[in-house]
Amino acid sequence: MIKKMLLKDVARLAGVSEMTASRALRGAPDVSNATRAKVEEIARAHGYVPNRIAGSLSSQSVNLVAVVVPSLNSFVFPEVLSGISSVLKQSPLKPVVGISGYEMDEEEEVIREMLSWRPSGLIVAGLEHSEATQKMLLQADCPVVEVMDADGTPLRHCVGISHLQAGRDMAAQILARGYRRIGFIGTKMPQDFRARKRYDGFVSGLAEQGVALTDLKHYAGDSAIATGRLLTEQMLARQPDLDCIYYSSDVMSVGGYMHCLAEGLSVPQDVALAGFNNLPILEGLPLQLATTDACRRPIGERAAEIVLQARDSAADLAPIREILSPRINLGQSL
Repeated sequence: MIKKMLLKDVARLAGVSEMTASRALRGAPDVSNATRAKVEEIARAHGYVPNRIAGSLSSQSVNLVAVVVPSLNSFVFPEVLSGISSVLKQSPLKPVVGISGYEMDEEEEVIREMLSWRPSGLIVAGLEHSEATQKMLLQADCPVVEVMDADGTPLRHCVGISHLQAGRDMAAQILARGYRRIGFIGTKMPQDFRARKRYDGFVSGLAEQGVALTDLKHYAGDSAIATGRLLTEQMLARQPDLDCIYYSSDVMSVGGYMHCLAEGLSVPQDVALAGFNNLPILEGLPLQLATTDACRRPIGERAAEIVLQARDSAADLAPIREILSPRINLGQSL
């Protein structure tokens, strides 16, 4: 059991009064910059989060569930949010969203601010966090559920899929169809830990059958159709006899498909394509692209159910770890 850090503990470690520590954390102008910096550093190092609910409400929580995700630029996380909202609307709780931008430091700041309002629950994407964020989450006065990933050690509650296994499973499907000259195109590397795990699982799955990647591109930016089209063009120019490309996201695989259409390449006869996430963007294409359904909405629904279950429980809810099984849709592109 981790001892919860209180304001008086921060003040003691900083060598100031509790009132001075409180004013420093509120950014009061009558506190010197040196004292403020010292108090803030001690608070950060020990995972202390100030309580912004004033006066008589200080021992209560608000009817909000904080949800922290890396991005809203694709269909991936909105579907998770949709699942969360559909469950929470049966209760007084409402979700409020923070964006981390795949940056640990930004995630830390977002979570610190959200916890300061004493939410009734916190749902955060991923298992990798800064040391300070881990301390805050462990000391949080509300149920914390990490989502989307099951490859690692959760802090308490967790709902997700194994991205390592998802990568291995797609490697097995691709190899079973006879492809051997295979490329991989991934985005947001290395900040997107889940995409990196899929890549690691994919490479491991190929290696188990004695196959190595023929070409590889780790792109630092976000997924986009135009980027997928450009990177596919460049990869096929380097390796014209490539027979299959696996993408870290469906958005990128659609871009790859657009390149093939523009160049008169036949899919999968000239080059096979596969993505990940089973996004709605795949619907209506002339060809159904291979993908993996990552259970995004069910993950959101189950995370919200755990928050409600913990909220209504008379005692501390025992840690819950649920691993969902992603489903491969081979489509017509493999």
